Amino acid sequence: MPTWLDCMPMHETTEQIRNFLQFVALQFISHPSEAQLKVAEATDNHVRFRLILNKADVAILIGRNGFTASAIRNVLKAAAIRDGINATLQIVSHEEEHQRLAAIEAGQTIEEEDHLESHDETDDDFLEETN
Repeated sequence: MPTWLDCMPMHETTEQIRNFLQFVALQFISHPSEAQLKVAEATDNHVRFRLILNKADVAILIGRNGFTASAIRNVLKAAAIRDGINATLQIVSHEEEHQRLAAIEAGQTIEEEDHLESHDETDDDFLEETN
């Protein structure tokens, strides 16, 4: 089991990436008061971020052909890899998040939607909101 000191670089990296995502998202979106960023440290070296936005903001942040989201993910992954961590980002609407949570409560799984550029990987049940 890792000690607190072993985990410090991951926590520092997670915090830096969280700050980066908050800054970048606010530059693009029109409804910042509706934005939520959830973070989960899925394993000792894997952190997952879920950015939950107004539906119109999801389209803006993903960008044409997913180029904006791809660029954000590339910077996020590069920063994480530098510290030996794997990081992923999902960008979803509030409606998609409500559907996911309802399915989890019902013991079901949600099928990924057709717009895969809004999702990076499968849903994670252990995401916790950070402020």
